[in-house]
Amino acid sequence: MPRFFPALPALALCLSTAGAQTTPAPERPSLVVLITIDGFRGDFLTRFGPQLTGGLGRLTKGGAWFTNAHQDHGITETAPGHASLLSGRFPRSTGIAANRVGVADANAPLLGFSGALGASPTRFQGTALFDWMLAADPKSRALSVSGKDRGAILPIGKSKQEVYWYPGDGDFVTSRYYADSLPDWVRRFNDRLMPHSYAGKSWTPLLPDSEYKEADSVPVEGGGMNFVFPHRLPADPDQAASIIRATPFLDELIVAMALEGVTARNLGGGSSTDLLAVSLSATDAVNHRLGPDSKEAHDQVLRDDRVIGMFLDSLFKLRDPSRVIVALSADHGFGTVPELAPAGMSPRPTRASLLPALAEARKTLKAAKVDTMAIEVDQQIVLVDRVKFRGAGIAPEVAIKVFEDAARALPGIARIDRFAALARDSATDPVARRWSHQFQPGADVELVATLTPGSLWGNLLVASHGSPYDYDSNVPIIFYGPGIAARRRSEFVRTVDIGPTLASLLGVKPLEKLDGVVLTLR
Repeated sequence: MPRFFPALPALALCLSTAGAQTTPAPERPSLVVLITIDGFRGDFLTRFGPQLTGGLGRLTKGGAWFTNAHQDHGITETAPGHASLLSGRFPRSTGIAANRVGVADANAPLLGFSGALGASPTRFQGTALFDWMLAADPKSRALSVSGKDRGAILPIGKSKQEVYWYPGDGDFVTSRYYADSLPDWVRRFNDRLMPHSYAGKSWTPLLPDSEYKEADSVPVEGGGMNFVFPHRLPADPDQAASIIRATPFLDELIVAMALEGVTARNLGGGSSTDLLAVSLSATDAVNHRLGPDSKEAHDQVLRDDRVIGMFLDSLFKLRDPSRVIVALSADHGFGTVPELAPAGMSPRPTRASLLPALAEARKTLKAAKVDTMAIEVDQQIVLVDRVKFRGAGIAPEVAIKVFEDAARALPGIARIDRFAALARDSATDPVARRWSHQFQPGADVELVATLTPGSLWGNLLVASHGSPYDYDSNVPIIFYGPGIAARRRSEFVRTVDIGPTLASLLGVKPLEKLDGVVLTLR
C-alpha cells in the first residue's frame, strides 16, 4: 500500500406583504437526493442537450445549473471525486487521494459475496453532510446505492447507514462495517434476480442512426473488440449478471434498488430530513472501454437521461416534490482516446510511463550503494524514503534530480513538479492548484508528474481520466427543488461547494472547517 495517504432551527413565521397576518414558512425538506453519474463529462449536457427530454433535461431546465464546475484536484478519479461531493473538502482533507487507497478493507468483508475484497470508509477522514444532518436531528437516516463500493461508501462518510453496491454476482451487497446481515428488503430485492433477467438482451441505440453524429466503426474503440452496435449480453444468466456492469443496464438496476429502499425504509416519509445518494456507474465503464466520443457514449447519456427521468417521476409519486432537494454532479470527467486526438494536436497524445525515469534514478542509487527502493513510483507520484539515504555518499536531491531530468525527456510528460514547492491554491496555475489540493501537508510525496494534454498512463484502458486538466475536472453541478431558481450559471465553482450549499438549504451546520463555500441559488 502506498504510504502517501496516510439542531435544525425552528421554522420562522413570515409577515405577509400586507402585514395583516402571518403565514407559515415552507416545510423543511423531507429528503435530499444526491445523484452522481460516474465519469460524466460536463460538456455532455450541452453536447447532447436538445436530445435530453428526460431527467437530465428536467434538471437542466428547472434547476440551478453550473456549467463551469470542477473536481478541483489533481487525481480526478472515482474515490477522491465521490469523497469531495458531500464532505465540502478536497482530498488533502478527506485522506482519499486515489482509487488505489480508497475503500478496500480486508477487515470489512462483504456479506454474501466472496469474490471481492472487503470495503469500508476507514481511510476517510472528517465528516460529511449526513454527519451534520445527524448532529442536528438524530432521527435522520441515509441510504446510498451504487454499482461501485467507493461510489456508495464515500458520499456518506463514516456513518454506519444503509450502504449497498453491486460487485457483479447478481446481488447488491454491503460489508460488515455496516451490518452483520442483509436486511429483509435487500434480500427480497436480490431474490427477484433482476440482473439475470437481462440474459440475451441487446444494447441497441435508443434513437435512429441519423440522430448520432458518431461513427460506429472505429476499431480503436474497445481495443478492436465488440465496438459496433448491437452489444448482446450472454444468454447465460450468471454471465449476464456480471457483464451487465459494463452496460447501460447497470444504472437501471441501481435506480430500481434505490427506489426499493426509499419505499422499504420510508426514506423521506417521516418528520426528519433523510439523505439518499445514488451513484450511477455505467457511464464510466462505457467511456473506459469505448471512449467518451463514441456512439455508445452518446447513447449512454441518452439512456441515463431516461433512467433519471423515471427515477424522479417515481420518487415524486412517493414523496412530495415540494419537500425534496436534488443535487446532480459527477466524480470526474473523461479524456478522448489518445489515438483519436485531432490531427493538429501538438504534442501528440500518447500512453506514458515514468518507469524509464525510475530505472535511471535507481542506477544512481545502486552505484552509490543506496537501497534502490528508496525511490518508488506509483503511476504519477514519486515517493522518496529519505531514511535510506542516511550515511550514504549522496543526498536524496541527487537521485531526485536524476529522476526529474530523465522524466522530462519522456514522451507524454508535460511537467514534473516538486510537490512541496507548488504554489498552494494558485489562482494563475490551475495544475499546481489542483495538485496542492490532492495531498495533505507533510505527505511523503516528493514529485508529481503531469501528462501532456490527452495523454494517458499506460495501455490498460482505451480511454481514461485522472489528470488535472479541465476535460477530466469539468463536471456538471445542478441543484433542483423548492426555492431554487431555474438558471444556467457560468461562474467557476467546485464540487466541494455542494456539501455546504446543501447544508445551508437544510439549515444544518458543518462540524468542521470546509474548503467549499455556499453557492447562491436564487
